[in-house]
Amino acid sequence: MKTLVAAKTRLAAATGPHRAALAVAVASDTVSAALACASVARVIVVTADPLAAGPLAALGADVVHDPDKGLNTALRTGAAHAVRLAPQDAVGALQADLPALRPEELGRVLAAALEYDQSFVPDAQEVGTTFYGVRPGIPFAPGFGGESRARHLARGAKELAPDDVDSVRRDVDTPDDLRAALALGLGRHTAAVVSELLGPDF
Repeated sequence: MKTLVAAKTRLAAATGPHRAALAVAVASDTVSAALACASVARVIVVTADPLAAGPLAALGADVVHDPDKGLNTALRTGAAHAVRLAPQDAVGALQADLPALRPEELGRVLAAALEYDQSFVPDAQEVGTTFYGVRPGIPFAPGFGGESRARHLARGAKELAPDDVDSVRRDVDTPDDLRAALALGLGRHTAAVVSELLGPDF
């Protein structure tokens, strides 16, 4: 998770002074849903921001420090920590901005991922990536950022398309994304920020 000063900048006009609170709420719902997924052994959050680390650790996430060398370096840092904890387990990277994430939908993705050495889930726009995973013992080489769907395909990762996993694909960068997540059903942390701080007409 980015530092809060840099998080969700494209939502700044819509959220005003509540942007940081929304970023923490969205990440909290992502972490909560992942922890509630029966296929998930642990959730590791990579961040350099103590204001984000505290709430996410309180939910049960294992927080490690972000070396601040870009998203993919952060993800590799988290993956290396995961392998040290459990070298026999598969490793997956999940974007921290999935406020409608459902544990059962994530479970379907993880079950499908186990069929391939490396795999990914494209975002709702089919441009970016929301999940990247590898089987145990496979080098972890995420290519998030920008047109990452094409990048992961070019690197030989299998694109996953299980039925009914809309919540895994719905990351939130813009007000329209947030409205789309709202239609799917927001997690309780994000719903509270949207209703109390952004108003009922959002």
